[in-house]
Amino acid sequence: MYESAELPSALQPLLHDSALQPLLHDVVMCVAAPAFVASPRDGQLRGLRAEGFYGHDRRLLHTACLLIDGREPEPIGVQPLGPDRVRFTSVHRYQGDPSDDPTLIVERVRVAGQGEFIQLRNVGTVTRRLRLELALATDLADIADVKRGRRTPTVPCTASGDGGGLRWQTPAGRAEVRTVGGAGAPEVTDGPEGGTFAWPGIVLRPGEDWHTHVGVTGGAVPTPPGHPGAPRSAAPWAEPRVAGDPRLVALVRRGLDDLGALRLADPERGTRTAGGTEDQFIAAGCPWYLTLFGRDSIWSARMMLPLGTDLARGTLWALARRQGTAHDVFREEAPGRILHELRPADAEHGHGLRLPSRYYGSVDATPLFVSLLVDAWHWGLPAEEVDALLPYAERAMEWVLEVCAGDEDGFLRYYPRQGGLRHQSWKDSEDAVRDATGRRIEPPLALCEVQGYAYQAATGLAELLSARGRHDAAVRLRTWADALRKHFADTFWVSARRGPAPRYVAIAVGRGLEPVSGPASNMGQLLSTGILDADGCRDVAAWLAAPELNSGWGLRSRSAGLPGFNPLSYHNGSVWTHDTAIAIQGLSAAGRHEEAYALTAGLLDAASHFEYRMPELYGGDSRTQGAPAPLAYPAACRPQGWSAASGVALLGALLGLRPNARERTLRVTPMVRELSPTAPLIRTVESIRLAGRSITVRTDHPTDGITVEGLPEGWRHVAS
Repeated sequence: MYESAELPSALQPLLHDSALQPLLHDVVMCVAAPAFVASPRDGQLRGLRAEGFYGHDRRLLHTACLLIDGREPEPIGVQPLGPDRVRFTSVHRYQGDPSDDPTLIVERVRVAGQGEFIQLRNVGTVTRRLRLELALATDLADIADVKRGRRTPTVPCTASGDGGGLRWQTPAGRAEVRTVGGAGAPEVTDGPEGGTFAWPGIVLRPGEDWHTHVGVTGGAVPTPPGHPGAPRSAAPWAEPRVAGDPRLVALVRRGLDDLGALRLADPERGTRTAGGTEDQFIAAGCPWYLTLFGRDSIWSARMMLPLGTDLARGTLWALARRQGTAHDVFREEAPGRILHELRPADAEHGHGLRLPSRYYGSVDATPLFVSLLVDAWHWGLPAEEVDALLPYAERAMEWVLEVCAGDEDGFLRYYPRQGGLRHQSWKDSEDAVRDATGRRIEPPLALCEVQGYAYQAATGLAELLSARGRHDAAVRLRTWADALRKHFADTFWVSARRGPAPRYVAIAVGRGLEPVSGPASNMGQLLSTGILDADGCRDVAAWLAAPELNSGWGLRSRSAGLPGFNPLSYHNGSVWTHDTAIAIQGLSAAGRHEEAYALTAGLLDAASHFEYRMPELYGGDSRTQGAPAPLAYPAACRPQGWSAASGVALLGALLGLRPNARERTLRVTPMVRELSPTAPLIRTVESIRLAGRSITVRTDHPTDGITVEGLPEGWRHVAS
């Protein structure tokens, strides 16, 4: 092993703790949840920023630097081979060679959850004798420390008992690296700063190759009981065949690949006996949120419902088993409340934010849980599953009603604890809520979209209860929802001095029913909830289509015409993929096809610039300002769950799919083809799943326009 002073400059550690969140825009990610690898583009891990091998929120390796005869090979390319693996190619050149052509090719295929496969190829005409070394080190840092930019000390390593590998151990984590097959066993050196694998006598004749597999394993200590892990079975959704715009086809395909890599399975089965299938859900995003997140996992499952109900079922059960049962101030737990996030251990996130391993601090996950069950019911979730989950949904709805009853204004409002998340909906950054002057608005707050979620949950659950013959309970919920809708209409609308419509929906109201002024994207998520009337949908649609909010690449989170707008702010000007997709779904449901098409076209154009792996968010600069491509948000998760699912959400919106389990109808209202200047964005989708059956929807029938094939028995298609 090299002494610290002897290391090449690329291996020298940072000299100070910058305490800044690492940037990710040029990081190569490969994911197989709960594992991932973050690499620079040359493949050399040097212990900098967020790079490393990870498992269960623990960095297993931060240094894996390859040297040949004491020199780093020269990188020439990086090639993703799938969501879970990537190949880094470099060359090693020799002075005095008669040709400038490289003759020794170095390939490193890095695989999340497995390690890396190293291959040397001699493509020249001269026998090469060389020494290969792999310098290895780690800090076993928690992902929360990595995210906040906190530099943690290197952990000493020791040779494994059989001398064939290296081990690192702390009270919180462990890691082991050893070679698996391939070339002969390496010489192993351990030490306080890390260790080295060395192969000192490699001989490669012309045309020969040499290879080894370096396995990386480890994780948290101890492993939390019942913590989600890698799934053992196939992805719980159908694989659709889409004919239409190539951008849409590519977005759906890449999104499904990434969702497959973001899957986690719940090992807890509780008292369930049906089916025997493991319950899978989608982790929120890589690298920061590779775990169960109530809001994010629910939205991913909702977007994926056109491809089957199994993902929704798994998500619902994973959250139902962890539904709040008691009052706990630190966890912000309450009976009926749905989990916000699940981690292997409590963590310090910086700036005074300390979150427990099981944290309930979100105001939106609970009503969204109810709506996911209702949506899954309409898409054909088996009756026995619906009935088994219904008590959990009712307890969740009781939490909503209780919070609203205890609020002085009757809204679903959040009251965060000291040291917890300050804002508790999807815009949860410290400055997530600003008014029209740019002034930060502090909680307690009643956010507009959260009231929409509550209304949709109440009306949807009322419909489900009525279908189960529980009419009194249904009437109670409808009466409450009607009152909320009226109260919302009287409170949240703000008159606009200028703009595309005379009014807009306030992002929130504070105490005393003071609305937070300034147009923001939040109102786009109201369109599909039913809390707005037709005139309200028209006014919101006008704002979403206006240049202040529509950047040309997607929907800005805050109007560009307001002080405090920043195109690279997390929630005050950037474009969020899922937020745009939800707005498109709502516009489609409201019949506002022209506005929906404009946002769809921008989102698809943006996807082409991100190689169809849509990030969590990206820059909100205007397309009309000559920007040739959308700007990356440098710390965004990519891949990210609800961003990856947005392609399927677009499929549903473009086709206008709305199933009704009670009436056994599938309404199909495609966006009119005349909106496209060239060809329709979508013509045919095969393998849509409805009530367990695979159906095909075609929008290009020469006479009827729409055909639906393969409907379940007793179901009928309704066109409008």
